[in-house]
Amino acid sequence: MLRFGAYNRTTQPGLNYHLPSPIEKVLTPSVTRVNRTEIGYRSGEGTTVRGGGTRQVPEEALMLTGDENIVDINFTVFWVIKDAQAYLFDIRDPDATVKSAAESAMREVVGETPIAQALSEGRGKIETDTQHLLQGILDAYRAGVEVTQLQLLRVDPPDPVIDAFRDVQRALADRERLRNEAEAYRNDIIPRARGDAVRIKQEAEGYRQQIINQAQGDADRFISVYRAFKAAQDVTQQRIYLETMEEILKNSNKVIIDKSAQGESGVLPYLPLPALGSANGNATAPPPASAPTTSSGGAAAVPPVAPLRRQ
Repeated sequence: MLRFGAYNRTTQPGLNYHLPSPIEKVLTPSVTRVNRTEIGYRSGEGTTVRGGGTRQVPEEALMLTGDENIVDINFTVFWVIKDAQAYLFDIRDPDATVKSAAESAMREVVGETPIAQALSEGRGKIETDTQHLLQGILDAYRAGVEVTQLQLLRVDPPDPVIDAFRDVQRALADRERLRNEAEAYRNDIIPRARGDAVRIKQEAEGYRQQIINQAQGDADRFISVYRAFKAAQDVTQQRIYLETMEEILKNSNKVIIDKSAQGESGVLPYLPLPALGSANGNATAPPPASAPTTSSGGAAAVPPVAPLRRQ
């Protein structure tokens, strides 16, 4: 209630009285009505640009995101009067103040939000953060206004670049898909490579241990033979000789000739060794060479052939 144009008192609902004008004047703003402020668009006025009688206001709707992209945002603020005195006397134009403060708060929140988040799952967070920031601004102005709801209606790239933006988004989606495929291939190939490396290492360790054990066994066997040789050198040497000859001659034909067959002259008589060494024993011996002659022209006596033993 005003008295001579100045604030005098606030009355409660019910039966009240005041002095007649021009002494006192009553201002009765509706404190129960939910007011609506549209930002970025106007509904039901001007030329229709979109369906439903909506006109776009680009100077309000275009905002810069945190990653320096431009988005087109339409939103609505719902508010009520909580303090009639502050609403009427502390601010000059409540509707314009709410609109300007809401646009400023939205620009600040969107300016800290990446475009991908603003276009998808971040819309709820943008609404909540903007409402809290707007309420803080209005409280600082002592506007006497309480924001009941802030609703985002449209968050899109600007119309002139929306096709290019969608191409970029598809490219980003393809990049993410290829990255996920590469990560899946990496997660598949690396464990298998590590398993192969462990297997090869274990095989190498087994081969190494086998060679070491074999070398150790050969060394122990040689040491045992050497100790036996040191204990009985003659016997061990003879045994090693016999074992070696047995190993060498086990697959060959052998002809043993008695030393007495040479006689006192030391001449070895002719023997048909190729016939003895043949597979069937029936090979024809080559003809004997001419018998040597004595100085008197007679044939020299050929000593008898010693008996042979074949093994």
